[in-house]
Amino acid sequence: MDTTLQDPLVGQLLDGRYRIEARIAVGGMATVYRAVDTRLDRVLALKVMHPALATDVSFVERFIREAKSVARLAHPNVVAVFDQGAQGAYVYLAMEYVAGCTLRDVLRERGALRPRAALDILEPVLAALGAAHRAGFVHRDMKPENVLIGDDGRVKVADFGLVRAVGTATDTTGSLLGTVSYLAPEQIEHGSADTRSDVYACGVVLYEMLTGAKPYTGENAAQVIYQHLNSDVPPPSAVVPGLPVALDGLVASATARNPEVRPHDAVLLLAEAREARAGLSEAELDAVPPQALSDVHDGAEDRTSVLPRALPADGAGAVHRTSRLEAPPAGPAPRRPLLRRGPFGGPHRTLILVLTAVLLTLGVGTGVWYINSGQFTRVPPLLGQTQQEAERRIAEAGLGLKGVDRVFSDSVERGEVVRSDPASGDRIRGNGSVKLVVSRGPEIVRVPDVAGSSLADARRSLKKAGLVPGMVTREFSEDVPRGEVVRTDPRAGADRHPDTAVALVVSKGAPVEVPDVTGLSVQDATAELEAEGLKAEALPGRVHSSEVAGDVAEQSPGEGTEAAEGDTVELTVSKGPRLVDVPDVTGRNVDEARSTLEEAGFEVKVDRPFLSFSDTVASQSVDGGERAPEGSTITIETKGF
Repeated sequence: MDTTLQDPLVGQLLDGRYRIEARIAVGGMATVYRAVDTRLDRVLALKVMHPALATDVSFVERFIREAKSVARLAHPNVVAVFDQGAQGAYVYLAMEYVAGCTLRDVLRERGALRPRAALDILEPVLAALGAAHRAGFVHRDMKPENVLIGDDGRVKVADFGLVRAVGTATDTTGSLLGTVSYLAPEQIEHGSADTRSDVYACGVVLYEMLTGAKPYTGENAAQVIYQHLNSDVPPPSAVVPGLPVALDGLVASATARNPEVRPHDAVLLLAEAREARAGLSEAELDAVPPQALSDVHDGAEDRTSVLPRALPADGAGAVHRTSRLEAPPAGPAPRRPLLRRGPFGGPHRTLILVLTAVLLTLGVGTGVWYINSGQFTRVPPLLGQTQQEAERRIAEAGLGLKGVDRVFSDSVERGEVVRSDPASGDRIRGNGSVKLVVSRGPEIVRVPDVAGSSLADARRSLKKAGLVPGMVTREFSEDVPRGEVVRTDPRAGADRHPDTAVALVVSKGAPVEVPDVTGLSVQDATAELEAEGLKAEALPGRVHSSEVAGDVAEQSPGEGTEAAEGDTVELTVSKGPRLVDVPDVTGRNVDEARSTLEEAGFEVKVDRPFLSFSDTVASQSVDGGERAPEGSTITIETKGF
């Protein structure tokens, strides 16, 4: 089914500027659309965060902060970020649109690439990452899906949405973020990622380009993770005979399990790649690889996801298990024996020995039980259950969850299971997986009237109706009390698709005109502001001003500004006028004397004796060389007859 037809954003004008034409891809955190910038009349890619994430203020702030950081990476091999903004719950990035395909598309179509083609792709990727690394950023999710190849042959790195500044914390507690097939051992073990983690992922991508297959495969993500931790990436020539030793060395250098052994960043790996290329002959660069290998790229290990991280073994050697991802693989052993013992191998080797001993003790009896009765089970009752309850029942039955689809339904409540595959009661292998189909509720929902409700109650009503609470703005209202909803956008009663974002306008209450309290004491100013329903806050530190010391010199917001009841007016207190040296202007022309005194910061008054026609200053009210308050008045008197 073409779900693009049901996408509420397709055909819309976002933020009054971007006309969304089609959906390109859907990820774990955002959806990417092809759009037209109607102001500049250019095609671009619009990455829109999922509305559910847009309600998390800290996540949105981080999304915007990282977008601004990536926008500073002006490099020809990095997908450019043009703009960032929000409309309702839709927080978006406007990015360069690259017409072409991804490296994943190339590998699916062609399999293994010639060494020259692999290096032609690897080098611009490393140049882009090198620029990011030297600017202080780590990509953390390098994979073929994030390498774009334009119709003009240009190679660009995309999806820096997972970047973090190198100087900030990149560890996670209890989870790790990335794509399983390309995760470095330290990301799996400790959740830490730095420039060397990107180097490791590039080594895996190079291996895949040279062989047409990933170095590690398995029936589930746990088996792939286990091999990352306990096996060295095999040399590409072991899979594709005849590949030059220099390429084996390049892959081994980038994918060393010990991060200390790898090149420190992509710049150094790029230097190694160019050195390896220089040592290859034209025949070696253009050697045609065998195309016998076929690698399925739609497994769970391809997707960017958040996975539980295994806890280390305790001091007694016991292994704490919090998920099936921590168990050793049930599938075939790694492709070649472990050649070197990395820093991450110890506890896992102990676990293998313990499990081997247990299996030998159980012996044939266990195998007979599995064949006769333990191989199959039945799918538990799931219809009409909430998604959370259905997932719990699946887990209790020892089955896996292979995905959740969502469909509209007029008869099944939103969030409840419509059907499953296999169906409830069907026989299934004991290690099998079940796909759930969950109701999205009716295809069209009506925006509820939440005017006059508190913000919290309005959000609950929108969620209950199958809509997403969007961005909140505030405005003055003479009629709606402070803190209550004035209106929504779309308006109440409008028909919308489920999961559409609804923006909320909340009342700031009736506007209050801020009075002028400058020149008053802090106590009197506070009393006058409180009488108007406002609060006062005297700021630390004082400033020189014409006001008497201790009185209010400045206020923010100023006189006549509209504020909401309960808003705070900041008061800056005077420490009196500054004392300034008075220049001596006796004997000077009146105009010259006036100019000199005004430049020194004084007001000037001229006093002429009766019937005096002289323009020469005879005296001044404050003698030259003395000090007087800045802004005070100095009187000058001209000579008489």
